[in-house]
Amino acid sequence: MAEKKKVVRKKVKVLKDLCVACGACAKECPIGAIRIVAGVFAEVDQDKCVGCGKCKRVCPASVIELV
Repeated sequence: MAEKKKVVRKKVKVLKDLCVACGACAKECPIGAIRIVAGVFAEVDQDKCVGCGKCKRVCPASVIELV
């Protein structure tokens, strides 16, 4: 029988103090796990997020980390 590999899901962390709230990450998220809070910063719903990294790739301020 083939051995199963455990997939480790990355968590997305937004550096809220540096976020410019442009919304690019929220638009790119295929799951809809990101929202812009009060026009100030992006917030990730970790229960929905699949850790694909698409948000990180489109962030113009480079304030999204996969941890």
